[in-house]
Amino acid sequence: MFSKILVANRGEIACRLIRTARRLGYRTVAIYSDADANAPHVALADEAVHLGANAAAADSYLNIAKLLDAARHSGADAVHPGYGFLSERADFAQAVIDAGLVFIGPPPAAITAMGNKAGAKRRMRAAGVPCAPGYLGDDQTDAGLSAEAQKLGLPLLVKAVAGGGGRGMRLVKEWAELREALAGARREADSAFGDGTLMLERLIEHGRHIEIQIFADAQGHAIHLGERDCSTQRRRQKVIEEAPSPVVSAALRERMGADAVAAALAVGYRGAGTVEFIVDAATMQHYFLEMNTRLQVEHPVTEAITGLDLVEWQLRIAAGEALPLTQDQVRFDGHAIEVRLYAEDPYQGFAPQTGRVLHWRPADAQFRVDSGIAEGDTVSPFYDPLLAKLIAHGRDREDAIRRLRAALQDTPLLGIAHNGGLLRDLLDHPAFRAATLHTGTLDQWAADEAELLQAPAVPDLIWRLAAALLAGPAAARPASVANFDLTLQAQGERRTIRVPQDTGITIVAHADHRLRFDDDHGLRREAIVVQDGDALHIALDGFNVTVHEVSPWPALANSAADPLRAHAPVAGTVAAIAVVVGALVAEGQALVCVEAMKMEMWLNAGRAGRVKAIHAALKDSVAAGTLLVELEEITP
Repeated sequence: MFSKILVANRGEIACRLIRTARRLGYRTVAIYSDADANAPHVALADEAVHLGANAAAADSYLNIAKLLDAARHSGADAVHPGYGFLSERADFAQAVIDAGLVFIGPPPAAITAMGNKAGAKRRMRAAGVPCAPGYLGDDQTDAGLSAEAQKLGLPLLVKAVAGGGGRGMRLVKEWAELREALAGARREADSAFGDGTLMLERLIEHGRHIEIQIFADAQGHAIHLGERDCSTQRRRQKVIEEAPSPVVSAALRERMGADAVAAALAVGYRGAGTVEFIVDAATMQHYFLEMNTRLQVEHPVTEAITGLDLVEWQLRIAAGEALPLTQDQVRFDGHAIEVRLYAEDPYQGFAPQTGRVLHWRPADAQFRVDSGIAEGDTVSPFYDPLLAKLIAHGRDREDAIRRLRAALQDTPLLGIAHNGGLLRDLLDHPAFRAATLHTGTLDQWAADEAELLQAPAVPDLIWRLAAALLAGPAAARPASVANFDLTLQAQGERRTIRVPQDTGITIVAHADHRLRFDDDHGLRREAIVVQDGDALHIALDGFNVTVHEVSPWPALANSAADPLRAHAPVAGTVAAIAVVVGALVAEGQALVCVEAMKMEMWLNAGRAGRVKAIHAALKDSVAAGTLLVELEEITP
């Protein structure tokens, strides 16, 4: 039995866990780094423990000794790991148990069995669970892996055997890509999991990612709670999840459910887990991918259609109770869809974004929002880019889609670039509505420069609204000037507007970020507007944009655009340096890699030259815009 829970995580999942724990009468303890000192999960918990000044995950949320000290000093007698960070580390689970605390998760032996993807697949084959062709051997040399890759054929996936969440995974479509795929996957896996061991897997093209939620208790019972369809992904990271899957029949659900339960029983599982399968869209044959020995990010859609609180189930099973339901008692109602709001710019290659949250008020929403941010927070480069999850539950799929599109429009986030606009467009895309998207669709669209992934044009009404605001009473304009040209810039576009005659806007009221105005047709409209310095952040009809007034004075040359200089695109950590001082480089050659929010960004030479200077070292933390590598031109 336990009464006080240390939540060994941060962000939206920490808030989610704390809410259920407190509803059930448990006291909660949050942990935080300097970067999270004012985060919502800290304020929500009964107590909080500071982990130290260094915000890096390795020195905070991944530091087992610090977490155990936090539990001891706060008097916590149980630990919930959430997902990510240490949630699938068997050594952490064992350390919690050895400290005399309850680990709210599966036994360490089950985590070990399923944590190594190669070992897990061997177990699944022995248990009769179908697995995709692959190489699970011990030869980790480039030569050995290359030889095995030749046997499997292309396309294939290079995958880290440890961890999850898409880290340490590379897609290989051409043989020339294999060498860098092996190096990149090893590097990322070493950084994220401390284990660079790799495996190979034949890619099931046009596959659907279908996963089964399972639960098992200490009495030897296991059941499943249906499937989730997570096929909408970018770079192997999930973007939209739904339950039930629009392509899974009752018969296939029964087969996959039985295989998932068999997988759990094969490793003596206990608690919440998810067995992931890839389903060949052509044959509808399913193959085991991996088992996530934790709660999943997308668990709310299962909660919506079953009416169950999965965190409550975790706590009850950890306290020794049997499963609350049998398989025959599980019921499904309607359809649920979840979208992940990420701090990334989908129109700039999904580049991670950092900055201050200027407007975010999900409490006003009439639907479920799981969020770990608040107005005034600063989104840092140290952790996952997930900001919030929006979940809609409808009587059917069409009903859920409509509700979720409205949810995205009614819950704007201003101050930091994010993928909210893309999510709305995806939900309305014919391929999503027809359920024909597969795990590689978004990546293929990105490679093809599809229109969906191009920044949409800023609506005319927003240009005119911004002009009306920037030319208002607060603007520094001579009283004698009745009409003048105002040049604005947004999303790479420029627009010159004659003020006031071209705006056609009458401001009615503007208070607490909400602005009411009449357009030139006499229609009363409402927008969310926040001014931050020289930037005007506007949300109107689901379109979020930042507008600047262009200075009339000539701007100085921007050194960041110099092709002989490579600057950090965002704040992050130097993950790799591919050149040395004095080396000759060709235009487009890789120079340095910056990692931020679980993503690697390579900076390439904008022009051929010689490396003049390297201004950062491996593992350095760098701010956005930091000069990293400097080249000099070579005299012909």
